[in-house]
Amino acid sequence: MSGSLQVTQKQQLHQQLEKQQQKHHYESSYYLSTKSSVSKQAFSTHKTTSHRLKTSVKTEKGQEGVKLSPLPKRAKHTYLAMDKDKEIIGYVIPVFRANHDVVRGLVDAQEEDVTEEGINYVAMRNLFVREARESMEVKVEKKTRTKHVRESADRLQLGKQMEEWSEFRKKMNPDSLTHPPELIVKPRGQTVWEGKTVKLHCTVAGWPKPRVAWYKNNVLIDAKAHSEKYTTESNYNMHSLEIKNCDFLDTAKYHISALNIKGEVSSVATIVVKRFQEGVEEGPLDPKPHGFCPEHGVTFETTIIDKFDVAFGHEGETLSLGCTVIIYPTVKKYQPEVMWYRNSVPLKPSKWVHTHWSGERAMLTLTHLNKEDEGMYTLRVNTKSGFDTHSAYVFVKDADVEVEGLPVAPLDVKCHDANKDYVVVTWKQPAVEGSSPILGYYIDRCEVGTHHWAQCNDTPVKYARFPVTGLVEGRSYVFRVRALNKTGVSRPSRVSEAVVAMDPSDRARLRAGPSAPWTGMIKFTEEDSTVGVVPGEPTDVVVTEATKSYVVLAWKPPVQRGHEGVMYYIEKCISGTDTWQRVNTGMPVKSPRFALFDLAEGKSYNFRVRCCNSAGVGEPSETTGEITVGDKLDLPSAPGAPVPTRNTGTSVVVFWGASKDVTHLVGYYIEHSVVGTDVWMPCNNKPVKQTRFVCHGLTTGLNYVFRVKAVNAAGYSQSSPISDAVVVQPAISVPRKPTDVTLLEAVKDYMLVGWTAPADNGGADIRGYFVDYRTVKGNSFGKWHEMNHQALTTTSYKAENMKENVFYQFRVCAMNMAGVSKHSLPSAAVECKEWTITVPGTPVGLHVLEVRDNSVVVLWEPPVFEGRSPVNGYYLDIKEASAGEDGWKAVHEKTNKGKYMKVTGLKAGTSYVFRLRAQNLAGVGKPSAVLGPILAQTRPGTKEIYVDVDDNGVISMVFECSEMNEDSKFIWSKNYKEITDTSRLTIITEGSKSRAMFNSPSLEDLGTFSCVVTNTDGFSSSYTLTEEGLMRLLDMSHEHKFPVIPFKSEMAMDLLEKGRVRFWTQLEKFTSACQVEYVFNDAIVEQGKKYTMNFDKTTGIIEMFMDSLEVTDEGTFTFNLVDGKAKGTTSLVLIGDEFRELQKKSEFERAEWVRKQGPHFVEYLNFTVTPECDVLLKCKIGNIKAATEITWFKDSIEITEDDEEAQKIERKDGELIFNIGKISKHDAGIYEVHLRDERGKDKSSFNLTEAGYQAVMNELFRVIANSSSEIQVVSTEHGIILYSMITYYDENLRVGWLYKDAKIAASERVKSGVTEEQLWLKINEPTEKDKGKYTMDIFDGKDGVKRVIDLTGKAWEEAFEEFQRLKAAAIAERNRARVVGGLPDVVAIQEGKSLNLTGNVWGDPVPEVCWMKNEKELLSDDHYKLKFEHGKFASITIAAVTTADSGKYSLVVKNKYGKEAGEFTVSVYNPEEEEKKDEKKD
Repeated sequence: MSGSLQVTQKQQLHQQLEKQQQKHHYESSYYLSTKSSVSKQAFSTHKTTSHRLKTSVKTEKGQEGVKLSPLPKRAKHTYLAMDKDKEIIGYVIPVFRANHDVVRGLVDAQEEDVTEEGINYVAMRNLFVREARESMEVKVEKKTRTKHVRESADRLQLGKQMEEWSEFRKKMNPDSLTHPPELIVKPRGQTVWEGKTVKLHCTVAGWPKPRVAWYKNNVLIDAKAHSEKYTTESNYNMHSLEIKNCDFLDTAKYHISALNIKGEVSSVATIVVKRFQEGVEEGPLDPKPHGFCPEHGVTFETTIIDKFDVAFGHEGETLSLGCTVIIYPTVKKYQPEVMWYRNSVPLKPSKWVHTHWSGERAMLTLTHLNKEDEGMYTLRVNTKSGFDTHSAYVFVKDADVEVEGLPVAPLDVKCHDANKDYVVVTWKQPAVEGSSPILGYYIDRCEVGTHHWAQCNDTPVKYARFPVTGLVEGRSYVFRVRALNKTGVSRPSRVSEAVVAMDPSDRARLRAGPSAPWTGMIKFTEEDSTVGVVPGEPTDVVVTEATKSYVVLAWKPPVQRGHEGVMYYIEKCISGTDTWQRVNTGMPVKSPRFALFDLAEGKSYNFRVRCCNSAGVGEPSETTGEITVGDKLDLPSAPGAPVPTRNTGTSVVVFWGASKDVTHLVGYYIEHSVVGTDVWMPCNNKPVKQTRFVCHGLTTGLNYVFRVKAVNAAGYSQSSPISDAVVVQPAISVPRKPTDVTLLEAVKDYMLVGWTAPADNGGADIRGYFVDYRTVKGNSFGKWHEMNHQALTTTSYKAENMKENVFYQFRVCAMNMAGVSKHSLPSAAVECKEWTITVPGTPVGLHVLEVRDNSVVVLWEPPVFEGRSPVNGYYLDIKEASAGEDGWKAVHEKTNKGKYMKVTGLKAGTSYVFRLRAQNLAGVGKPSAVLGPILAQTRPGTKEIYVDVDDNGVISMVFECSEMNEDSKFIWSKNYKEITDTSRLTIITEGSKSRAMFNSPSLEDLGTFSCVVTNTDGFSSSYTLTEEGLMRLLDMSHEHKFPVIPFKSEMAMDLLEKGRVRFWTQLEKFTSACQVEYVFNDAIVEQGKKYTMNFDKTTGIIEMFMDSLEVTDEGTFTFNLVDGKAKGTTSLVLIGDEFRELQKKSEFERAEWVRKQGPHFVEYLNFTVTPECDVLLKCKIGNIKAATEITWFKDSIEITEDDEEAQKIERKDGELIFNIGKISKHDAGIYEVHLRDERGKDKSSFNLTEAGYQAVMNELFRVIANSSSEIQVVSTEHGIILYSMITYYDENLRVGWLYKDAKIAASERVKSGVTEEQLWLKINEPTEKDKGKYTMDIFDGKDGVKRVIDLTGKAWEEAFEEFQRLKAAAIAERNRARVVGGLPDVVAIQEGKSLNLTGNVWGDPVPEVCWMKNEKELLSDDHYKLKFEHGKFASITIAAVTTADSGKYSLVVKNKYGKEAGEFTVSVYNPEEEEKKDEKKD
């Protein structure tokens, strides 16, 4: 609807609706879903959409309107669906798609936007009033009883709907009073199969809108943190919790809690996860049955293509694995769940593991590979119908060692049994020990957040397990391990996961999380104080580990230990003595674990533990009994002899017997060696526990032997016996079953059956086929019978002596040297009766060759049954494998008369399927069986046919294949028919390369040549020889038969010093027998005074030199070469203007050479401007002696040593400099430098007038402009100043200021100027109008340099705020109350006299005045008379002063801007007392 109707009265509503119907007829989408569809899909996990057919109808005005198809009448009520413009677009089941945030507070609920629910209410009210109106419409018509009963039922249903709607409105109406949350629909408990996805739903009402959270066994579910497991969605008051890939641990009580300011409500549902079968527990990657998905009404079929293969990487590299996943059928907005596993353990994203799912492509990226990343990787794709998987092994090789012979890094470092100050570190030994056995390991630790690694053990430990002590409680640590042998120390391993040094009970409490949902309650338990009580003795003291290097003790804390906690002392006693010695005398330990080092190997000890706290040390525990120091864990025994068997062209399967009587086995390392080399290389760099391993990465055709060694924490076992040698070749297996068994032709008493050969022949040629048949009558099937006792060599069979009008089924199996394959799927039941169809049957034998990223070649055989007339062409269809039946499209428009076709334009990485139809004069037959899916991807290692022309001119085609086996052969074809006639081609095969040589190439050889390698995975290629290509090859053949010496560069000419001329060329390919003939104008020239020749056979450069060019040298210069039967010629023509120009240049170069024999200028006089803006005239001189005279002139007047300007001249490092300094017009003139000695003279000048002077000034302006700083902002009491600093300012420099790109006109308020090296713009009394972009444009001799500042936002606010502050401070300083004068510093007065002092005061407003004596305020009385007159003069009069009036006085003035005190000292003296003091002194 295009607006919300306001409901006032039913009659008014009725009139409005009638008006609406006269214009356009819209039907509400309230009935979009039928009752059955609502009941089935009410709790769907995906959005449900409904579609209605639209028909065009004519309205009363004759306009075309839109009429929706009839709506069902019994739909259940749901929520109104609205678009972004708040218009009703449907009334459908809400979509669960938004994650719900965790509850953040009750107050937020009051601030929720009420608009959406308000519109929901109005729209719903309009909807149901309209339904009520429609129900009250009176229509006079004749009705049958059946119709009357049906309408009565509809009215009852409508009444029920109205009641439901009324009740619903009360709950959802935002206009009513607030009310607490209420669960309209509660979540229901469910029982599901393991591996499935389950979803809990509920509907919550309440106002304000309640906040909702989900809990599992009273623990809050954080769906964002565990998105791979949980998804929570909320929409239109409908809430859901989705639990993916359920396992046994998901069996729990789940409850939802809803909360708003009016109250809280919750509900519980139990989820029970059942396994598929009892007995042996299925792994997470074992296939489970697929089934129909009622939620979407389909059965999802998963196809994994473009699969990742066995991969190899080196430590430190990045490796990516990927597959293309096709889900059929495609359901809108439905995506499968994609999970990755390593060795059947799910992988979680981390800094080492990144996963990506694009909707079609699943990618796993392993960043910075380590040996821990080695293993079997599995991609699992979960759908609503089941799941599919693909697995392949990833091998990680060790990084190159820095020094030959070093061991490689250990792996799989883990931390166990972490306590307050103790942790056990374990690791696995590497596969390669280096040039000598590993002597031990060093363990390093690093505190999280730092980069400092500290070594934990001074002596290397042999045992792959070490207790680390001395940790600081509450801090986190990571660990790494390094191996040591005689050569040195290995690289460190990958660091362990971080571990916190803390009490295990505290760690368990932290992991538990909150114990109850929503409301928290803190319980206080008062216990009897145990402070001051000595703790009891520990219990259960045992030795958990004992090696030659250390012994680990463990015990349980005492029951009586008080609130302050306890620490422990460990004591030891040598067996046979009674002397107990405390081990940790310096500091007691906090953890109930302790590692003892430095024990004597072979001796027996007793151990015991004491507890201590502030009250004292407790009684000792019971002793452990005698413990002998030594390794409890023995080295594993050698495994049994390995047995290798062939697997593929690059892998071998190795079996071996398990080590006997081994404890704590870590795994096995397998090594291989090429027979005769005695060099052993590891097959795996991470130990494996099973006794079977596939060794990949081997070289096809080589002989290998294998050996195995076991490893546990104690070290390596002895190597097993060496296996028998095995050649790496693909194992021969039975072929796959044939496919597409179809009926090709039928007559009264025989039937012709055809099928498609197996996609994989098992590594050996198919030797034949066997056909079985059985009769079919309705749903009753007979027994299978063999039709042929001898194997068939073709893919068709004529079944004779069949009964007419009887239905039969056929199946086929293939046979090779390894055995018989499984039977194919039975064909469809076909009747034995004569065909009367006129069109041809289905083509057979479809297969592909030359599969590439963008193309593929499809081949076929003609149908056995041709119809009424012969087949005259074929049509090939293609579609993407994931597309539906509507996706088929023709590859070509015109019929293809051949039996092959190259399909181009494919998308790399996409799978396609093909089908073919035959045509005759009667029409086009049925399509063949579908071929595919075929993945458009070039197989790694594929090479193309290339054409080669040898030195004798023989043209040949060459094809190489790297994956051949003993039975593989090269099959050459022309136009995809095998070549049997050798008159045109000679085929030679050597190893993995085959060459087809043309005997006498001609137009008869045009066509497509292809080569297929049998018993491989489709290695093939083709080459199309066109007429143009043949001509090019014939030309190349002629060049090889009659070769030409190739030139790297043709003859060229260089002008050298003294005006000499050099003619030269360079050969690309030649022999030492190559000879050169030098020719000028058809005359051979010889070496002499005029010509000099040189042929450098190391570089192939041929040179001829001439001292000068004369008039007679105009003409053609040529080099003729002969090298065996190869010849070559190169020439250079010098005539006319070109020759004369070269002659002038030669003469000039000779004159320059003569000039440079004496003193001369290397660089002539020119100018430069320094960054300090000094102008320098500079020139470089050469060939100078001490006697050379250097003279400077200005305006033809010599600058002598006595001249002031002579101080500006300096010479250094062959350079003359005249430092003008800061230039002015006084410096204009013509400057010259003269050089002279007995060898010659030279001079250089620079005109520093007019254009020269202007060029210098422009360069000066450029330096000044580029030295300007970015515009800065400073605020003053008068306004804001924008300024930029420059190195130097010249009065001729043009500087302009712009505001918003418009020039600023000078005014009293806005001024610009220069102060020394500062360019400024002053804005007095700025206002908001002065905000904006300011630009300073400095002329730089060309376009100008701009400096821009955006005086808006924070920059404006800070500047304007500072201006206001400074202005206020200035006003305050001017008007501050002050004592400006009139008061002395000291007053001495005789006792009995009167003192009168007056102070001058200033302040605006007039300040308050008070007088202080000794920091106490004086009040006016008979003794002190205080006056303040005219607001400026403050006076004090002290009548008849006494000695008591002596002291420190101050005049204090104060107003709103400040306060000040004028201080002075009054000293009152008595003359008589002074005289007495003086007499005493005398």
